[in-house]
Amino acid sequence: MKRSLLLFLILSGVFLSAGEKKKIRYEQIFDGKGFFRLTSPLPALQGWWDDSHYILSEEGKSWKVDLSSGKRELLFDPKEASFIEEQGFSLSFAEDRPELTAARPSHGRYLFLKEGDLYMADTKSKTLEALTKSPGKESVPRLSPDGSRAAYVLDGNLFVYDSLSHKTLQITKDGCEEILNGYASWIYYEEILGRGSRYRAYWWSPDSRKIAFLRFDQSKVPVFPLFNAEGDYGDLERERYPKPGYPNPEVTLGIADTLTGEVTWIDVPESKGNFVAFPLWEKGGKSLLFQWMNHGQDQLKVYRYSLGNRQLKSVYQEEQKSWVEFLSDENLIPLSDGGFLLVSDKNGWGHILHIDKNGKERFVTSGDWSVRGIELWNEKSKTIFFLGSKEDSTQTHLYSIGLDGKNLKRLTEGAGSHFPLLSPQGSYFLDSWSSVSTPARMDLRDRRGRLLKTLGDSSVNAPMNDYSLGKVELFRITTSDGWKLPALWTLPPDFAPTKKYPVLIKIYGGPGAPSVANAFPRRANDFFYAQEGIIVLSVDHRGSGHFGKKGSSLMHRCLGQWEMKDYIDTVKYLRTLPFVDPARIGITGGSYGGYVTAMAMTYGADYFSFGIADFSVIDWRLYDSVYTERFMDTPQENPEGYKNGSVLSYLDRYKGGLRITHGSMDDNVHMQNTLQFINKMMDLGKPVEMMVYPGERHGYRGVKGNYQAKRDWEFWKKNLLGQ
Repeated sequence: MKRSLLLFLILSGVFLSAGEKKKIRYEQIFDGKGFFRLTSPLPALQGWWDDSHYILSEEGKSWKVDLSSGKRELLFDPKEASFIEEQGFSLSFAEDRPELTAARPSHGRYLFLKEGDLYMADTKSKTLEALTKSPGKESVPRLSPDGSRAAYVLDGNLFVYDSLSHKTLQITKDGCEEILNGYASWIYYEEILGRGSRYRAYWWSPDSRKIAFLRFDQSKVPVFPLFNAEGDYGDLERERYPKPGYPNPEVTLGIADTLTGEVTWIDVPESKGNFVAFPLWEKGGKSLLFQWMNHGQDQLKVYRYSLGNRQLKSVYQEEQKSWVEFLSDENLIPLSDGGFLLVSDKNGWGHILHIDKNGKERFVTSGDWSVRGIELWNEKSKTIFFLGSKEDSTQTHLYSIGLDGKNLKRLTEGAGSHFPLLSPQGSYFLDSWSSVSTPARMDLRDRRGRLLKTLGDSSVNAPMNDYSLGKVELFRITTSDGWKLPALWTLPPDFAPTKKYPVLIKIYGGPGAPSVANAFPRRANDFFYAQEGIIVLSVDHRGSGHFGKKGSSLMHRCLGQWEMKDYIDTVKYLRTLPFVDPARIGITGGSYGGYVTAMAMTYGADYFSFGIADFSVIDWRLYDSVYTERFMDTPQENPEGYKNGSVLSYLDRYKGGLRITHGSMDDNVHMQNTLQFINKMMDLGKPVEMMVYPGERHGYRGVKGNYQAKRDWEFWKKNLLGQ
């Protein structure tokens, strides 16, 4: 196998002599006092006010800044909300903060939850009002676009409070533990709507008059118990958690009139046993787009519902042999003529597809590279602005292209990862970007990509200039069957090719979830490990997304197979390097990364010396239905795939060297996984180091997170450095 070096890190600025450079101290990484930053902060931008003014946040104040002159106008001063602080509330913990844009100016209202009740603060009238006083706990509050109403969920029912009449309207009345209106069932929150939804499953119309919401009947979803060990007797938390082959919640879509309380239920064809999600109001609020997916997750449909005549029409459908995924908001853009844009990977790579008002389809972009998301559609110029990786899969750039597929142009400069924020019409964009050789910068550019000014450079007066840091290199590792895997490592600052170094591989490894990017490292941890003599390496396998859906779909019905082949090929490559100690190769990851680590230490025991697996999936029968069945189908449909993808199938190969951890109340990957693994290891007489984090959920934070980081370092120091 061969390695082709693409980029390596040379820190810029005035270099001190080697003797004057500092080393990162243990306390800076592990003392738990905060995030040790190597770079200086960039300006905090909230977005755009209009096409020629952006919004800057400084010390809690919001300013409208003229991009030409730099002149500032104060939009918000936290002193205006001092009365909120005086009554025991903080804007930092507001449940719903209005956007500061010309299209949606701040209406000065904020929602707070305190001791289960809902409060509304109005900075214009300087009032703070308790909206509810009930024995239950209100949740997922959301202001209407005009700020006149507040919706929330209580005991599974949807309510709307009118700030003008000071009256509350109860929209639904059948809510209970089994029936949830406007509040997502766990599986929808985790795998469909996403954690960013915070369980909210309703959407205000643009005119603040109506609400589209999902109703979940989870009465057939089995209950999984989570034991909380606090107190004398502990407590049992019941979670409706569908596992592969078990029933999912039944979902229906309704539209509520917030003045009358009337609910119109949309009769979605084939809704029973399938998925309905992502209502999207079209301009004016007279029609609604939403998505349907079959239980097998290989068919997707987009429907349009017209509120006037109550007609439902299928406007797009897609089917794939492997799986399909729901379209996020940035990848489904309605057009004024009744057509829309979306991003589809049905041809093997993610590309922009234009569906006209008559349903005719045409790809706007094409090629062996992926569009990552549509950033803006300019109706007047018929121009699409989008993020993509045309030059290299480890890079992200902003491009523009005409609706007709002509005039494709890259607008960002400099190899690396660019995350632009476009003005409302796309006349300008604020480009936050970095690369392995360039700490984060923020540039202002026009619609042609021309640099107007640099607003921030995180390398200026940065702590990194005072430290001796290892070299970061981005390269590719060629597998035995020709796939060129993206890889990135951090070498010790005193690296010498004549020495022998241990290697720590950090991975995630899930389908379509890349870890390697041409971006400056955000955390100092890898530099600390490298400073102490460990080469820190990240590698993405063929199904990680770098090779489009063409690569990811190889994982269909066989999770674990290609990950192990590619990571074992990675170790085979490392063994060819004279400066790598083949007896000291570690691997670590959490969640899916914990699964890959556990597989590496069992299935791949001949190649991996030590591992730390955190909150790991051990057997796919024990994880949730939507994620698992998307890639594996059901256990009844694919028994061999589940057997071959289970860590439990390879325990006889285990040679030791694994530390496995789990939070006792992990509601995502249940500790049941780790307990079944440990139980079988004991039966086989195999030694495993285990750590349980009482009361922790999926991942460890705060004091427990700091404790975990210290224990990890002690493990690697002992096993990779022999200290």
